Amino acid sequence: MNATTLPSAPASRDVKDSRADAGFRWLVTGAGILVLLSLAAAAMSMLWGGRAAFEKFGIQFLWRDAWNPVLQDFGALVPIYGTLVTAAIAMLIAVPVSFGIAMFLTEIAPKWLRGPVGAAIELLAGIPSIIYGMWGLFVLVPFLAEHVYPWVDEHMGGLPLVGALFSGPPLGLGMGTAGLVLAIMVIPFISSVMREVFLTVPGRLKESAYALGSTTTEVVWDVVLPYTRSAVIGGIFLGLGRALGETMAVTFVLGNAHRLTTSLLEPGNSIAATIANEFAEADSPMYLSSLIALGFVLFLVTFIVLTIARLMLRQLARKEGN
Repeated sequence: MNATTLPSAPASRDVKDSRADAGFRWLVTGAGILVLLSLAAAAMSMLWGGRAAFEKFGIQFLWRDAWNPVLQDFGALVPIYGTLVTAAIAMLIAVPVSFGIAMFLTEIAPKWLRGPVGAAIELLAGIPSIIYGMWGLFVLVPFLAEHVYPWVDEHMGGLPLVGALFSGPPLGLGMGTAGLVLAIMVIPFISSVMREVFLTVPGRLKESAYALGSTTTEVVWDVVLPYTRSAVIGGIFLGLGRALGETMAVTFVLGNAHRLTTSLLEPGNSIAATIANEFAEADSPMYLSSLIALGFVLFLVTFIVLTIARLMLRQLARKEGN
């Protein structure tokens, strides 16, 4: 009897394990498919909601600079321009500062200082965006309008080629201020990613470089950065993704002026700020459809940026493999 009953127990357990494994596979597969379905549903819902604007203005909606709710004349050029410019300013400021913070915490800072500085960075990352917006409006804007932008307009506004970027009334509100606030917001995210990936560099590699007489700068550029290049680029594009879609902080300090200007000192607009400011005031189907179409455009811009990031990371991975 024992000879006939003993093999059935392992066989029964194998069946249970196989069913459990199959159920787990279906569960995680469903989770992955849910992400794709959610992404597609969000894109299609915005495209469907903005169909009236696309039917009336066509693809020209993307490069028309008109925005007149009274005449029902709309275009996305000004918000797209403001979104890209403010995000570019933010990254120009945030990337080198984040790199410096990460290098300081991993290579230079004493151990007793790494904990407080790291905790401060995490605290900055957790502050709601509306707090950054209020701080920018009530503290940063008056300071820039009184002490910084007059000097910038006087000394840099007359420069050849780039003078148009720095000339204009020193209002304090504008694309330059919005880019600065965005930079402060994304610095904690980029620096945290950089710090974590810099810590993954094997200590033997850096010690070997130091033993050969390399300086700290040489170790950073010749050892740390090549080893973590792909992850660093991924962290930068993560910060860029947040800068492109930020709403409340930008709405407070951008000025919300729907006009195309090259000056960074003058007010402008962005896609997210336009939707946040005017969605409640959309009193016609075409007005509402145009705002939803702007949301679809923002989705496309973010998707294109992330796609470029993926292609760059894949190209780097191929070079590293070669």
